[in-house]
Amino acid sequence: MTDTVAVLDRGRKAYVRAAWREAFQALSEADRAAALSAQDLEALGRSAYMVGDTDAYVAALERAYRAHLEAGAALPAVRLAFWIGHSLLFRGQTVPAGGWFARAQRIFDESGEDGAERGWMLIPAWLQQMGIGDYESGYATAGEAADIARRFDDADLLWLARGDQGRALINMGRVADGLRLVDEMFVVAIEGQLSPVVTGIVYCNTIAYCVDGYALDHAREWTEALTRWCEGQPEMEEHFGFCLVHRAELHHLSGSWAIAHEESERAAARHTVAGQLNQLVRGKAAYVQGEIHRLAGDFAAAERSFREANALGFEPQPGLALLRLMQGSRDSAAAAIRRATGESTQMLRRARLLPAFVEITVAVGELDRARAAVDDLEAIASTVGGAVAAMADCAKGALLVARDEPREALMALRPGLAAWQRLGVPYEAARARVLIGLACRGLGDHDTAELELDTARAAFGQLGAKPDQARVDALVGRDRMDDGLTVREIDVLRLVASGRSNSEIAAALVISEHTVARHLQNIFGKLGVSTRTAAAAYAFEHRLT
Repeated sequence: MTDTVAVLDRGRKAYVRAAWREAFQALSEADRAAALSAQDLEALGRSAYMVGDTDAYVAALERAYRAHLEAGAALPAVRLAFWIGHSLLFRGQTVPAGGWFARAQRIFDESGEDGAERGWMLIPAWLQQMGIGDYESGYATAGEAADIARRFDDADLLWLARGDQGRALINMGRVADGLRLVDEMFVVAIEGQLSPVVTGIVYCNTIAYCVDGYALDHAREWTEALTRWCEGQPEMEEHFGFCLVHRAELHHLSGSWAIAHEESERAAARHTVAGQLNQLVRGKAAYVQGEIHRLAGDFAAAERSFREANALGFEPQPGLALLRLMQGSRDSAAAAIRRATGESTQMLRRARLLPAFVEITVAVGELDRARAAVDDLEAIASTVGGAVAAMADCAKGALLVARDEPREALMALRPGLAAWQRLGVPYEAARARVLIGLACRGLGDHDTAELELDTARAAFGQLGAKPDQARVDALVGRDRMDDGLTVREIDVLRLVASGRSNSEIAAALVISEHTVARHLQNIFGKLGVSTRTAAAAYAFEHRLT
């Protein structure tokens, strides 16, 4: 008996220190010797959760639930019934999850007591509302729970509710209001005012909301804080996988692609157990890997990653459509991005797709569709701001370059470049520089064009973005002729000489095939030739290749 008491005491102390594996092992050992109390079973369950053993977590909570009921403690039993349902829900077991939620509600109603548990039982309702895009109702329901939490001084419930209110505000377009909630939650989380399980949920949820709202600076700070929290608990497994996938996303945006790939692989490896939440982590990790492979030019690996993401229930767009564009399958790219964008009515989801929609529709010459998409993106940016504004500026600039309106293009592209630089997204900044270079060429400013293209090429080289680097290689070089050709006609002639087809030239210069054909007609007339072969010979003779 003395040994059992010592083991139990060790487990309790380990739990307080957040030494989760030690707590789990010691409490499990004590439980095998003598049945634990309801409170110790809860500690055993939460320790199991933190080390990633969800089966042991649910089993311990079920026993603690029964122990509370037997002792006549209805409200603690209600809360445990909620957490059991919550775990089952995020493991994809919706029917038993619903059963536990219904059980919690019944026990609460029959108890005749009132407490914060009434607010906890609102969580499934607001999750469902927000899951179907009804953010107004979700905001109201979470607000009701927050009021209950204040009344009963329940910090965990309060900040879960306030966090999801922030999520609702962001998705309703009230990003600034949502981020104010995020900032306050940041202070609460780092001060340790919440239980370990809820702290992890708050961290992971909030980072996802920041990324969804394109608040990259907020997402970086939250991810750094989550990383520190995880590193302070090296035995923790449950939240570390989420930490890794969030860090992978941000490393990808920041240009550290090798680190992003490594951490996305680690995230996927940590979440191999079946279940909705684990699949979400693995699917998002696969998508990040696909994007890294695509931009690096490893198209076969990108294809495999996007297929894996899709199999795990994570929409592989716009990455897959952009992959098809880079592979030269323009019709497939256009069909895919039109389908994905047409299905997306939620504002922030559309913002994620519209830049690719513009890029692809410009490439296939559908400039009117591209114009409508730019208008849509600008309308979203006027509400959301941040990275969406940079996306809108650069999409507009790309369209104006394609329409041979270089002066207007520069007015859009300069703010876009500045925003990407401020946000620390080097790949998008380099893409903006390419467009600026083309616009400067169109205005006859060859020195600035060369500077911008050289800077972009160096950035792509440092990132390992081989397809983009190759595209700039095709564009770089001073003009060496004085035959009445415009700068754009010289660009087209140089690519004709390299053996490119009209569709390939259009993709390289981000213009339509119709525009390429018009330029070729002008080139033939000015050079006095009638075939591509003759035009190419002229280019070789004048050292344009």
